Amino acid sequence: MNAKASDWRAKILMRIGKLIAKADPQAVRVVKWRKPSRPAGVPVWEHDGIICTGETYKDYVKLTFAKGASLKDPAKLFNASLEGNARRAIDIREGDKIDEKALAALIKAAVILNTAKKPRTRQPRR
Repeated sequence: MNAKASDWRAKILMRIGKLIAKADPQAVRVVKWRKPSRPAGVPVWEHDGIICTGETYKDYVKLTFAKGASLKDPAKLFNASLEGNARRAIDIREGDKIDEKALAALIKAAVILNTAKKPRTRQPRR
């Protein structure tokens, strides 16, 4: 995270992290993709795969759901990366109100999608 601890972006990420932990107590926060331009890396929340990532930019926090295109979003939280085949994102700007109930529902849906058993394909007998 490139936001300072007292920065509004850091506070949003902390709030999101708490919300994810409440929505899915088995979710794990890890840090990935460290590089010179982002030495602190990117926080990633996982449960049998990536639920979402949280990146900070100058004017917003981007919460990207790895399989967001497969999730129903009745509250229309997704407002970025809408054209992709897999991901969907929520850009949160300073002062934006977060619909915690709708976000928790998206998190739970992402976990259900990650943990769903994939149907086994039968191999033909020889």
